[in-house]
Amino acid sequence: MDYENLKERMGKTINNFAEKLAEVRAGRANPAILNKVKIDYYGTPTPINQVAGISVPEARLIVIQPWDLSVLKEIEKAILASDIGINPNNDGKVIRLAFPELNEERRKELVKDIKKMAEEAKVAVRAIRRDGIEEAKGEQKEGNMTEDELKNAENEIQKLTDKHVEEIDEILAKKEKEIMSV
Repeated sequence: MDYENLKERMGKTINNFAEKLAEVRAGRANPAILNKVKIDYYGTPTPINQVAGISVPEARLIVIQPWDLSVLKEIEKAILASDIGINPNNDGKVIRLAFPELNEERRKELVKDIKKMAEEAKVAVRAIRRDGIEEAKGEQKEGNMTEDELKNAENEIQKLTDKHVEEIDEILAKKEKEIMSV
């Protein structure tokens, strides 16, 4: 039974979940929300962080300073077209993204959204568990595994699943606390 493969797949699911959470804006400026925003740089879709310096001088402000000023308009267009919900302020040299203060209603909405993301991650981990158990049952049918070994494999897979679900819950709790205490 290949537990390493299952562990790796579950780990990737958690990393994916953590990346998605990093893109959720919690009132604080986080450059990670720009990760998915790409501009057309000489015909190639390019992430903003590869054509500009991104800094966070204040808690609720991101400053984007392009290395090539000719892409300033492209960056502004890409941010407006993305769904991050912030209007860029272009002064001809840099683009500033000012994050508004979150109200209580918006915070609760964000918490609901991240809980949904966490549940999706847990479902993905459980699907990996199901795949692992199916694989173990298949090996047992082929005669490569005894009944006891199958039970042990199922228990090991369940322990892996529980550990990863717990990790998802910890990441969620941390992000929830961050959103509610901004």
